[in-house]
Amino acid sequence: MNEISGQIPPPRVPDDARVWRAVDVFRGLTLVYATFLFISARDDYRHPIGAWLVLLGMAAWTGYLILRRARTTAVLVVDLVLTLAAVLSTLLVDDPARIAHGAATLPSTWAAAAVVSWAVGRGWRAGLAAGLLVAAADLVEVWPNASSNTVDSIVQLVLVGALVGYTVELYAAGRRDLALAVAVDAAARERERLAADIHDSVLQVLAYVQWRGAEVGGEAAEIGRLAGEQEARLRAMVSSGPPTILPDGEADLRGLLGGLSSRSVLVSGPAGPVLLPHQVAAAVAAAVIAALDNVTRHAGEGAHAWVLLEDEDGLVTVTVRDDGDGMEPGRIEQAATEGRLGISAAIRGRITDVGGEVTVISGPGEGTEIEVKVRR
Repeated sequence: MNEISGQIPPPRVPDDARVWRAVDVFRGLTLVYATFLFISARDDYRHPIGAWLVLLGMAAWTGYLILRRARTTAVLVVDLVLTLAAVLSTLLVDDPARIAHGAATLPSTWAAAAVVSWAVGRGWRAGLAAGLLVAAADLVEVWPNASSNTVDSIVQLVLVGALVGYTVELYAAGRRDLALAVAVDAAARERERLAADIHDSVLQVLAYVQWRGAEVGGEAAEIGRLAGEQEARLRAMVSSGPPTILPDGEADLRGLLGGLSSRSVLVSGPAGPVLLPHQVAAAVAAAVIAALDNVTRHAGEGAHAWVLLEDEDGLVTVTVRDDGDGMEPGRIEQAATEGRLGISAAIRGRITDVGGEVTVISGPGEGTEIEVKVRR
C-alpha cells in the first residue's frame, strides 16, 4: 500500500469548436453586411477598385479562418493587424466628405470579429485591448470629424471585447467546475465499490490477524500490531478513494495524502481539494510515502508522524514531521555515499524533477522534519 500506482493519463479535452464556429459565422455575416454597404454606396467611393481589393482580402482571410480551426497567438495577431489595415484603408479608398459626415468604415462591423476572437481566445483583458486598438484606428480614420455614430460604435466595440471575454471566462470556469463534480462523483462510486470488496476480504483478515496476535502474544502480538496499522491505513485509503483527476490533467493532492493516515500517522490539510498537475501531485505523494517509510525504519519504535498540507498564494507545502530519534548532522550525505538514497533520490530527486524544493531539519533526539514545496 506504500506505492503510488501508475495514473491513467487524463482524457484530452479538445478545443471547443462550437465557440469558434459561432465566431466564424459572425465573421462571415459581417463580411456580407460590409459588402452590402459598399455596393449600396460604391459610386460615392473615391477608389472603388481599391475598395473591392480590400473586401477581397477580407473575404480571403475569412475563408482561411473558417477552414483553419487552430487560433494561435500568431493567427490572432495577424487577424488584428489585417483588421486595423482594413479600417485605415477607408482613408485611401473612400471620399473624405463621406468620412466627415460619419459614414461607416469600409470593413464596418467585420472589424468586431477580430475583437471577439481575442476575447474568446485570450480572455476579457485581451478583448478589451483589441477593442481599444480598433477604436484607435477608427478615431484616426475620422479625425478630427468624429461623429456621434462613430463614438457609439467605438463604445460598443470596447464593451463587446470586455463582455464577450468575461462571458467566455465564466463559461470556462463552469466547465471546469462541472468536470470536477463529475470526477468527484466517479471517485465516490469507485470508493464505494472498493469499500465493499475490501471490507469483505482484506480488512476482515487484517482485523482477525490483529485480534489473534494480541491473544497469542510474543512475536505474534507484534505481527498483530503491524496488521492493525495496515488495516487503519487501508481503511483511510478506501475512505479517501482514488485520486480525482480532472480532464485538464490536474489531480487532488489532498485525496492522495488522505490515504496515508494510520494509527501512527496523522494527516491534516485544507477542507477543499488541492489541485496540481497529476505528475506533480503523484511525485509529491510518492515523496511523502518515502518519508513515512523512513520514519517506520529509522525513527525508532513507537515513533509518530504528522503530515501537514498547506496551500497558500500559489505555493503548495507538505511538511512531514516525526518525534523519532532524529539524525546526526551530515547523515544524509553519508547515506548517499554509502548507496542508501532514501532521502536523496526517493524524496529530493522526485521533487526536484517537478521543479520543487525539499528542506530537511533534524537533530539527535529531536525528530526529523521534511518540508516539500512546489508551485502551481
